[in-house]
Amino acid sequence: MGSGYNCGGSYNCILMELRKETEYLIIHCAATKPSMDIGLTEIRKWHLDRGWRDVGYHYIIRQNGEVELGRRNDDMGAHASGYNHKSIGICLVGGMADDNSAEDNFTDRQWTALLDLVKQIQVEYNDINIIGHNEVSTKECPSFDVQKWKKDNL
Repeated sequence: MGSGYNCGGSYNCILMELRKETEYLIIHCAATKPSMDIGLTEIRKWHLDRGWRDVGYHYIIRQNGEVELGRRNDDMGAHASGYNHKSIGICLVGGMADDNSAEDNFTDRQWTALLDLVKQIQVEYNDINIIGHNEVSTKECPSFDVQKWKKDNL
């Protein structure tokens, strides 16, 4: 398998495996409460603390709509077991209510950024299947119905 350098964010470049195919765009949430204004730096730390080589997502969308680059688009992700070798992962910060239940609490700026980012990715990968993490796992992530969002927005 080939390799590439991940130089996203302010982290040192890390040698990563390149993804050989791209079938899916998987949308996630960070499972964070609305009071948690976090981004790439915090999520990267969480993933490194789990023993991962870097942040698992390719993109993180902060509450203010800022899109942060995690792994490079052509690097293999670490965000959806069984799908990392054939998918790109986007993570929206939020998705959890104050009582720790799943909640669609994303901001208007996040929705706008998500739509723009998905459209950009579709230009490069025109046949990509856009799904929620909950469609390939038992998790509630991303705390909204991705198929309904697609129907209403794309």
